[in-house]
Amino acid sequence: MTVPDADALLFDVFGTVVDWRSGVIRDGERLGEEHDLDVDWAAFADAWREAYQPSMDRVRRGEIPWRNLDALHRDSLETLLDRLGVDGLAEDEVDYLTRVWHRLDPWPDAVPGLRRLRTRYLIAPLSNGHVRLLANMAKRAGIPWDLILSAELAGRYKPDEEAYLTAVDLLDLPPERVVMVAAHETDLDAGREAGLRTAYVHRPLEWGPHRADDVDRPDDGEYDVVADDVEDLAGKLGT
Repeated sequence: MTVPDADALLFDVFGTVVDWRSGVIRDGERLGEEHDLDVDWAAFADAWREAYQPSMDRVRRGEIPWRNLDALHRDSLETLLDRLGVDGLAEDEVDYLTRVWHRLDPWPDAVPGLRRLRTRYLIAPLSNGHVRLLANMAKRAGIPWDLILSAELAGRYKPDEEAYLTAVDLLDLPPERVVMVAAHETDLDAGREAGLRTAYVHRPLEWGPHRADDVDRPDDGEYDVVADDVEDLAGKLGT
């Protein structure tokens, strides 16, 4: 492969760079202890995440106007709390839980791997999270992005082609000199359709250890790079 000839790496964030599930469980348990809530917070995290794509699909289909991810997460959170019969939370507490997605922790390999990659490539997120969310997350967790890119800048959620091409245009690069990095094959397939190079990062624990065996690692060669984690990616890209 000739990915070392690329100039920039764009990273999916939720699941690829940060561990969303543990973060939601952590803040949910804290809130549950304060209010003596009988909630399975692991199942809660999974259910909330499962509402992620359907909420964006409503925007893609034009059923609702463009809204950032906080607004979509708030809608799905309120539906989930109602379904589980969770009440008694103050408005500011629901707001705080909504913004847990700003406070997610990186996978242990992510920041060290990104620091290595940054010595050779321009690195940035390309997430469905909006700019403020991604900036807050990076500031809290020390994620060393060179700049913040987001689907918000295109007004179109991934995997719509415009999300990828807007980011490429803002980098002032041709698509073939940009690598899309993700733990999700749908993201990589869409990036490849838009002309980007692709790098898969394996995250079998994204949905928890009980589902690790359900996450298949693609064969080497299915994407330009297939890596075990971000540090492995850094090594394969010569940094």
